[in-house]
Amino acid sequence: MNLTNYYWYFQSAIPSRICDDIVKYGKSIQDQMAVTGGYGQGKNLKKKRDSNIVWMNDRWIYREIQPYIHQANANAGWNFQWYFSESCQFTKYTKCQFYDWHCDGWDQPYQRQEGDSSHGKIRKLSVTVTLSDPKDYKGGELEFDFRNKDPDKKPNIHKCTEILPKGSLVVFPGFVWHRVCPVKKGTRHSLVIWNLGWPYK
Repeated sequence: MNLTNYYWYFQSAIPSRICDDIVKYGKSIQDQMAVTGGYGQGKNLKKKRDSNIVWMNDRWIYREIQPYIHQANANAGWNFQWYFSESCQFTKYTKCQFYDWHCDGWDQPYQRQEGDSSHGKIRKLSVTVTLSDPKDYKGGELEFDFRNKDPDKKPNIHKCTEILPKGSLVVFPGFVWHRVCPVKKGTRHSLVIWNLGWPYK
């Protein structure tokens, strides 16, 4: 799929107090080691991803963020049909933690029980919200590879500096390759939401 815009961002869109509330809420819940498909557990997984997460599905969080997903979908010209947001993933990256190159979309739609909102759908739009003040950490940058891992093309890596300010967010198609660089100092908190729709025709 050819794209004019690989991502769409909003700087300092989420109020600082809301960011703080999400971080406080996330810290109040027992976190777990993040996992990713195809890499199993333990050492193999940590070669691909090393971070700690908490799952959230509170309506007040969706109310803050979903309007920006709709706006980005229109402004960027994607106009993807999507119907459902998965649980929010509150993520904590401390020193040396990272998430290597990946895309959020999978090869096949979710296979769930009939009646499950995610059944038969794919991840169409991803959103990442910066919850930390940039002075509280170093490293941990979100980067995109616009070639989308086509081996016949040269890397086309872009550092998404637009979302460094606290409360900024970026929306991008689930098939766009991206990574979170290792944190060099401090702690980076972020919130990720995947938004689902029927497969592309």
